[in-house]
Amino acid sequence: MTTPPAESSLEHHLKGGACPLPAYQPTWDLDVFFPGGSRSEGFAAFLERLAADLEDLAGPVEALSRPGGGGAQAGDPRSEGRAHGSDAAAARPAGRDAWVQVLDALQDAASRLRQAFAFVSCLTAQDVHDEPARLLRGRLTQMDATYDRLLIALDGAILALPEADWTALLEDERLQPVRFTLSERRRLAAQQLPPEQETLATALAVDGYHAWGSLYDTVVGRIRIPVEEEGETKELSVGQVANRLQSPDRGVREALWPRYQEAWNQEADLCAAALNHLSGFRLNLYERRGWTSVLKEPLDANHMSEATLNAMWEAVERTKEPLLRYLKRKAELLGVDRLQWHDLSAPVGRVERRFTYDEAAAFVIEHFGRFSPELADFARNAFERRWIEAEDRPGKRPGGFCTSFPLSRQSRIFTTFSGTPDNVSTLAHELGHAYHQHVMDGLPPWAQRYPMALAETASTFAERIVTNAALRQASSPDERLALLDQKLQDAAAFFMNIHARFLFETRFYQARRGGPVSVPELNRIMEEAQREAFHDALGGYHPTFWASKLHFYLTGQPFYNFPYTFGYLFSTGVYGRAAQEGAAFAPRYVALLRDTGRMTVEELAHRHLDVDLTRPGFWGESARLAVADVEAFEEAQD
Repeated sequence: MTTPPAESSLEHHLKGGACPLPAYQPTWDLDVFFPGGSRSEGFAAFLERLAADLEDLAGPVEALSRPGGGGAQAGDPRSEGRAHGSDAAAARPAGRDAWVQVLDALQDAASRLRQAFAFVSCLTAQDVHDEPARLLRGRLTQMDATYDRLLIALDGAILALPEADWTALLEDERLQPVRFTLSERRRLAAQQLPPEQETLATALAVDGYHAWGSLYDTVVGRIRIPVEEEGETKELSVGQVANRLQSPDRGVREALWPRYQEAWNQEADLCAAALNHLSGFRLNLYERRGWTSVLKEPLDANHMSEATLNAMWEAVERTKEPLLRYLKRKAELLGVDRLQWHDLSAPVGRVERRFTYDEAAAFVIEHFGRFSPELADFARNAFERRWIEAEDRPGKRPGGFCTSFPLSRQSRIFTTFSGTPDNVSTLAHELGHAYHQHVMDGLPPWAQRYPMALAETASTFAERIVTNAALRQASSPDERLALLDQKLQDAAAFFMNIHARFLFETRFYQARRGGPVSVPELNRIMEEAQREAFHDALGGYHPTFWASKLHFYLTGQPFYNFPYTFGYLFSTGVYGRAAQEGAAFAPRYVALLRDTGRMTVEELAHRHLDVDLTRPGFWGESARLAVADVEAFEEAQD
């Protein structure tokens, strides 16, 4: 990486220099996709066409399952002599052209579904009271179930192919970009229920499994937390309160924290019902498939072996001691014996600097440019074309995300920006997700579907670029202390908070096998997991975290936790390579990202980094890099 200048253009501006910043709007543009929001006539027509095309695909997909399985081309010598006369047409299997056409059509449908889901996700996030958008999500869930049924039928056809025909099909050059995906489909299909039973489970999940998952949005949308500000009582959303819980004023945090917890305590019964039904559905389905481990689904979804997962957690556990020193030093700086949960994300020092949205954009763009001008140009384009929803207002969903519109080759980023340094890091993080999608544009849709673990690689890499560059350019001891704290907050989150979530979910599923788990028991399991993950270093915990965290209610996959730590540590190792090799690494980084949907995580690491993820070496080195700033933080003065 190149050496930054002594003073950035942003710092020059903040000190009164003549370098003007552009004015970026903090609200996103969705009309470029479908004007009219949740009442868009264009979107309604888009859904009608997609629904019809999904229904029309049923026949061609089912035709692949005819006797013979579709391995031979019409006119292929292998098809000669198998049938005669009028029986030949009926017995001849679908040719490779038919397979390619069906697979292309399924991938096109997948892109259109992603486009629709992305649009509706943006609508429901920007306004949790948008009832038409919520209804659209329900319709899309049904359409997604139709698509899943097509994939189940495809899996049946894939399994019906004799090995020789399957091998010949995979050799077709038109299918090389999605060969990995097809091979995975055949492997996993052999481990599932018969197609008709999988189809039934998919249909029942729409108004059962997925419906319980969507309850979280309903709960979040109705929570209002009364807060006294500027002499008046305001009703704030959980997202707004979450931002205020990062206030440097501990009095503000102490006043808000019990109200935040009480809001979730009042909704705990509903949340427990949803969580119990979600896990019960999964456990019943796993049992009928013959799966004995609840980790099978998330590991398969992340293209990861259990050996890799175990090696990662072992390295994390061996490297927590420096973070315990960090937590102790942070408590000293805050003037308390031990940190409370609401202190973990609190800034330290006396840095009162707040970023405007324009300043944050300039900060991110400039620091991205230190690694790659292409990455900086991409971020600038995202700000200019209003790809980001950042306005701080009531009615928004809490948290942040990035979603992609594959047909438009654009992304949209959702966050609530209030000017904190952490908000700036979130922008960089989500822009990393968007850049990952950008470099994969042009690949077949199924080759773009990288697992969550590798998705977090790009986001945390981008976030690290910004925080490391900012640390090198710190203009005062206070700013340096704050930036060191921000970096180590991340390390503590991935090593401890995420580990606590993993421990909670593992133990919750064990308990759930015996029946529904009560609210007090959920609280106990959550707090026990937090105490273990943090080595009981805190003075207070968050027992209702299981209720407040969206990730536990997502139906895409369970254990929506360990991929974050994987991505953080993997990106740390990748960043270490980038620091060693300088600008020459940028194209190699792009090549690595482009392969994330086409191989296992172990194959990816071996090809692009020449490391073995099932062994401790890479993880141990990445973990040591992740906590390398603890000593500097301990020595920093408030």
